[in-house]
Amino acid sequence: MPIRLRMPKLVVEGSKGREAALENDDLLPIPLERRTWNFTTFSIFWFSAVGTVANWLSGGTFLSYGITVWDGILCNFFGYLLISFFMVINGCAGSVYHIGFPVYCRSSFGVFGSFWPVFNRALSACVWNGVNTVTGGQCIYIFLHSIFPSIAHLPNHMPSTSGMTSAQMCGFFLFWFFTGCALFLSVPKWKILIHAKLIAYFLSCVGMLALALTTSKGVGNTLTAGPTAHGSERAWLIVRFTLLSAAGCSTFASNASDWQRNATHKRDPIFGQIFGFPMSNFITTLCGLIVAASSEKAYGTLIWNPLTYLDRILTENYVAKTRAGTAIISIGFAYSALFSCVFENVLPAGNDISSLAPKYLSMKRAFAICMIITVVLLFLKYLLGSAGIFVTFISSYQIFLFSIVGVLLVDYYVVSKGRLDLTWMYTADKKGPYYYTFGINWRAIFAYCIGAGVNFAGCKYFI
Repeated sequence: MPIRLRMPKLVVEGSKGREAALENDDLLPIPLERRTWNFTTFSIFWFSAVGTVANWLSGGTFLSYGITVWDGILCNFFGYLLISFFMVINGCAGSVYHIGFPVYCRSSFGVFGSFWPVFNRALSACVWNGVNTVTGGQCIYIFLHSIFPSIAHLPNHMPSTSGMTSAQMCGFFLFWFFTGCALFLSVPKWKILIHAKLIAYFLSCVGMLALALTTSKGVGNTLTAGPTAHGSERAWLIVRFTLLSAAGCSTFASNASDWQRNATHKRDPIFGQIFGFPMSNFITTLCGLIVAASSEKAYGTLIWNPLTYLDRILTENYVAKTRAGTAIISIGFAYSALFSCVFENVLPAGNDISSLAPKYLSMKRAFAICMIITVVLLFLKYLLGSAGIFVTFISSYQIFLFSIVGVLLVDYYVVSKGRLDLTWMYTADKKGPYYYTFGINWRAIFAYCIGAGVNFAGCKYFI
């Protein structure tokens, strides 16, 4: 009896009734008063979102294959430009009907068939949240190191396979805690974080560039080195890496409706994303390459991770001026990583997880689940060390997510011609147009399997 009295408290507000398995207040279309994202917000959104330390590394990924630095930058730029068009057109349902990715999937896959693409997206978001949280934890560690020199000598009780020290683990959990605190702010009000992060990231970039170039007194030969691949080989490498750059961002294209649903007007996200996404990545990649090139001159070897470079500068020049600069840079990078965790990972995961059991999972409860999974994945990858293949496979999910995008685009623009009946998206009535067969559109599942199957060979190659 006591259990029965307490159980109703677990039910999410707005989920009571016959369709509790498909609806709660977080899954309903965004109400008018909460549609606060205008053209300006979307214009600077990606300058804030991609402003992370992890994106500084993307410019050097392709250099070992024989193309130049500038070839790599152009590959990234045009790949991101290509994917930005898919982001806009796939997010159109969000800006027009103000629904998120989980509900949008119901129109194509069925009210119950949508659970599979939603689960895939949620799992991918949780994995990448773990990766970005580790990066944010490194930023916190460097910040603490700049203030407390003894933290660098903290006894390490972590296994050699962990990839982290005990001190860095402290930074991880501090960053994880701060991210959890940020999630108490309602989603429409997060646009405040966009403006604040842009300022913090800009100042951190300028500071990192200044500190790196001051330390090295210039850049090495990386920026001026010629290609080792020539002719058609080089041309095909450029084509390949342009497409790889686009594929690496397919997760953003899949759930674009999650943030475009906050748009004040349906046209607001278009030019802001087509301009903001490729340009922001271009600037971030360029900064990363300049800093990495300076490390070659300073230490005789390329250090692609700016946090590793920053900590080395601090360790070898532990004076007041360097400590102050490092503290400011690292805390700015930490805030940038926090924003990326919230918007690129936890928000999509929250939307997806809550839609799997909307009667009991509100958005904030789903956020909590995502944060717990983040710690579990850290345990698997960084503590056990034996789960690397598993995490690598999950991290390759973008090729499967883009198969979802293909189904959504064809259904929305060709089959439905942009017309959705929201009433039937929240009901399991067999007469509804989105019920299909037992709530599953088997044609969409079949099309998805074909698209994913074509890419599976490539995924298997990289595992």
